[in-house]
Amino acid sequence: MIEAVPYRSFTSFAEFYPYYLSEHRDVNCRRLHFVGSFGVLVLLAAAAISGNPWWLAAIPLMGYGFAWVGHFVFEKNRPATFKHPWWSLMGDWVMFKDILVGRLSLRH
Repeated sequence: MIEAVPYRSFTSFAEFYPYYLSEHRDVNCRRLHFVGSFGVLVLLAAAAISGNPWWLAAIPLMGYGFAWVGHFVFEKNRPATFKHPWWSLMGDWVMFKDILVGRLSLRH
């Protein structure tokens, strides 16, 4: 179970990541983040394979679209992107990796 971590100023990503995870306690939110991140990878591959850079234009919609639905519909909170955009982006990919390797679950 992921515990709530109060918001405060962070001086490193290592300090920020527990807060980031506490903003993603709902499994549906994590699922939507995972789908969005996977979709970003698919779009990058499509751009590389096709040589068409227009695929890259859809990346923000794919990544943020799924994530923000997770926050507004399931978590009922404001995405960390608004206060910590770079650390939040890093958190998305670390969480994606943590799900892939089994450190975080997509099950209830």
